[in-house]
Amino acid sequence: MNLIHKKARYYYWLVASFISKKWVYLIVSAVLSFFFISFFINSYPVINSLFLKKKVTVGILGKYSLQYLPLEITTLVSSPLVAASEKGDLTPVLANQWELYNDNKTYRFHLKTNLYWDNGKKFTTKDLNFNFEGIETKVIDDNTIDFYLNQPLSIFPAYLSKPVIKYPLLGIGGLYQAQSYNLKSKYYVTEINLYPNKKDLPYKTFKFYDNENDLIIAFKKGEITEFQTYKKNLADKFRNWKNINYQNRTDFSQIMTLFINTQSNKLNSKDLRKALTYAIPNFSDVGVRSVGPISPLSWAYDDKLKAYTRDKEKAKKMVSDEISATESAELNFYTFFDYINIAERLKSELEDIGFKINLHILSYIPPEFDMLLTLWNPPIDPDQYYFWHSTQTNQNITNLKNVKIDKLLEDGRKVTNIEQRKQIYVDLQKVIADEVPAIFLYYPYSYTVSRK
Repeated sequence: MNLIHKKARYYYWLVASFISKKWVYLIVSAVLSFFFISFFINSYPVINSLFLKKKVTVGILGKYSLQYLPLEITTLVSSPLVAASEKGDLTPVLANQWELYNDNKTYRFHLKTNLYWDNGKKFTTKDLNFNFEGIETKVIDDNTIDFYLNQPLSIFPAYLSKPVIKYPLLGIGGLYQAQSYNLKSKYYVTEINLYPNKKDLPYKTFKFYDNENDLIIAFKKGEITEFQTYKKNLADKFRNWKNINYQNRTDFSQIMTLFINTQSNKLNSKDLRKALTYAIPNFSDVGVRSVGPISPLSWAYDDKLKAYTRDKEKAKKMVSDEISATESAELNFYTFFDYINIAERLKSELEDIGFKINLHILSYIPPEFDMLLTLWNPPIDPDQYYFWHSTQTNQNITNLKNVKIDKLLEDGRKVTNIEQRKQIYVDLQKVIADEVPAIFLYYPYSYTVSRK
């Protein structure tokens, strides 16, 4: 027993002596270890994304602010109150359910409980910030909010289908969460880093470039691993590269559209606008032909809608019948730099049938024009009230005024029965095709180039 006691005392004094001599080092080591472990735990997402997880870096062309990011990013970061499908189905996501009151002019939405932002704070109706013209909102409680409409609008829930984002980039229930971002001039985003909320997803970075040349250089240097473009000649530069994936698809969410000012003293004649349609060439090299404003993927698409058949002789005669030798056949044609090649092709064809075309390249939609060529992104729901109704002076850029079209647009917003709504939009497509406020050229081919 004495032997055990002596050994215990020996080790006690040995440890005590060591501590008395090295206590400073021990304290410093303990403090450093504590900070190292804390740093490692807090930095794990970054370390994991940089060294352990697969990383995809996507190049995006264009200037964007945090308030107006591409859907490609916002749909990864957050979820909407309601999801709208191309078949017309509405599915609650962050919302649990909704009800109608006050002759269908008040919508009451109930949020799902136990929803949290990426920063851990609870999501409530006070966080919602919708700015719809002519619609008032009232928070009832943390999970209930009312929307007061001036008139019944059966498709209103479809307007709540955009991801809910809290500035700067907080989301709810997304596949990813924003880890960091960089700004240029305190406004434009240059880079966004996303960390996956599911273990099997890769870490994602989005880098933004002002022009195509910078985007291509970035891909060649390995700064980005993937980019998307609508220009085949651009994508084809990498088609034969080793370790490159080359994919193409038709983007039915956008239509290359030639908008026509129906109140222009040069194109206020329906026959002159129809003459333009007969002169339009085939754009099968850049996309799939479109015949109307509603996508063929939509439940409201009219598959019997007839397209104008190209007939330049007929177009020439219609122009000569409408415009006398003393009148001006000069048209101001505007477009954006990215669409200059398509605009040049249209200019050539329209000059062949008797017009003189002044082509202008701008970075904004001009207040006045005869024709405007741009890539148009129509809503998923076939309701296009804002684009064609005569009262919508801001978004109805064609200045279209047609009583029948107005009535169809109004009815399409009131009716809830899907079959009745479809017939309304079938009729709408026919009237728009006859009125020609715009020529819907094609759904563009989209090309994605990525490293294997």
